[in-house]
Amino acid sequence: MMYKKGKYPFLSLVLFLLLSQTAWATEIKATVDRNPVSINESFQITFTATASPDDDPDFSPLERDFEILNQSHRNNMSWINGKSTRSIQWILNVIPRHAGKLVIPSVSFGDDVSQPVEIVVTKGLVPNNSNNDDLFLEVEVTPERPYVQSQILYTLRFYRRVQIAQASLNEPELKDAVIEKLGEDNNYNTDINGVAYVVTERKYALFPQKSGTATIAPLVLTAEVVSKSRPRFNGFFNRQITKTKRVTSRAITLDVQAAPDDFTGKHWIPAEQVYIEEKWSGDTENMKVGEPLTRTLTILAKGTTVAQLPELHSEIKTGQLKTYPDQPILKEKKEADGLIALREEKIAYIPSKSGSYNLPAIEIPWFNTQTQTMEIARIEERNISTIVSVSLQKSDAVIESPGQINTVDSDPVIHTVENNFWMWSSIALALGWLMTVFFFIYKSSAKSREKPVDIREIKLKETVKALKQACAENNNVAAKDALLAWGRIKFNTSSLSAIASNSEARLRDEIELLNQSLYANRQGKWQGKKLFQYFVENSAREKVAKKTDDELEPLYKL
Repeated sequence: MMYKKGKYPFLSLVLFLLLSQTAWATEIKATVDRNPVSINESFQITFTATASPDDDPDFSPLERDFEILNQSHRNNMSWINGKSTRSIQWILNVIPRHAGKLVIPSVSFGDDVSQPVEIVVTKGLVPNNSNNDDLFLEVEVTPERPYVQSQILYTLRFYRRVQIAQASLNEPELKDAVIEKLGEDNNYNTDINGVAYVVTERKYALFPQKSGTATIAPLVLTAEVVSKSRPRFNGFFNRQITKTKRVTSRAITLDVQAAPDDFTGKHWIPAEQVYIEEKWSGDTENMKVGEPLTRTLTILAKGTTVAQLPELHSEIKTGQLKTYPDQPILKEKKEADGLIALREEKIAYIPSKSGSYNLPAIEIPWFNTQTQTMEIARIEERNISTIVSVSLQKSDAVIESPGQINTVDSDPVIHTVENNFWMWSSIALALGWLMTVFFFIYKSSAKSREKPVDIREIKLKETVKALKQACAENNNVAAKDALLAWGRIKFNTSSLSAIASNSEARLRDEIELLNQSLYANRQGKWQGKKLFQYFVENSAREKVAKKTDDELEPLYKL
């Protein structure tokens, strides 16, 4: 069928517009710097347009199969035979997420679209000591069958034989575990199959909190490897040419064992060594009535956290010997072979009556992770004897002296008193004057040393005491009230969810369980033991935490 010219002007206009739009569309070409590539190495994707596209690019479709490390944009102008040419480039540095035949999808620049590109991604070599990789990671743990809450030493070694401009490494990840970095990195040289490597060694202490099978996720190191090729133009301002490379370690599966059934201790303490001792500020055989004597109890444990150390002091069940415990001192020291935890308690004893008092023995059962046997750290029982102080004896003697005067003939006694009265009065007045001067001097110096009473700290201690009692009685309502009172003082908040958000994972979970028990109205089924245990551990870790941020620094010095 033939259409006469000019018979269908509308159809002609539509065809003209479609053809014009096709002709006006900007051509955008996608290229890669090499193909195939390794899954552990980065490569460049360059999008080149000969004119300004319709809009800015949307690179989000690439993120399904590739991780975008960085991107840049540049305009190029050139004159050839009197004609100018222009190109606009978007350069992306990416790394594949998985191996196989992948497609770099079309990228939209508004209405303009780039063409897809196919690329082959090969699997990287598994790092081991027998290959000749330029860089690889090696990890090991000791032991692989630990006990719950016991220490695991996790050692990472980064081998390289190329120059690194910059590198970053993530932390080990283990669900339901406490993880601590140990000390500074150790750098040394080694030789593997005749190849020289520089090694950076880093150590961690891991404490799994639940028994069963657990997996330490692989570590990922991203490094900027300095290329051996030289810049196109030599000069002072030229940057080093680098290539991003990523290496991963192997995952490690642990078989975490529960505490043995034959362990009879009240507190589960798995450690390599445990040592306890006591020190006194004076003579326990001649303790004076009304005067304080300080006892210092110390427990030192290797291979455990300070949160697992138990309370050493126990109340003396007698009203004649008062005890005044001070706030415990908690410390952790990070050595190359693990953590060393210390707990120190000071208790002041003040007897109100002379006599002999018995302090019972202190026994701390603990589990030796080296010999896998239960042992007991012990302080033997001690008897302390108290006597009446010399000042009290003299005061008693003064009270009895009038009776002695009455039993002697009156004339000599009156004569003696008259002769000595003014002498003793003068001495007494002089001593009184000296004591008054000393008192005012001491009082003024004591005021300068006196610390103001910390009302906030006292209130916090009261709320913790109330929480401890509520958890011991499994009273979820009282526990909620104590937690809220503590949160108002500590974080200036009045909700359990806000308190949970400021707590570590285990305490946060227990607070949520408490909240659920309140809303479910199941007061009789809630158990408070774990809540208070994790509360104490959370508080202990806050006290020993460093003031500065202890995040892993990028390995710039590699």
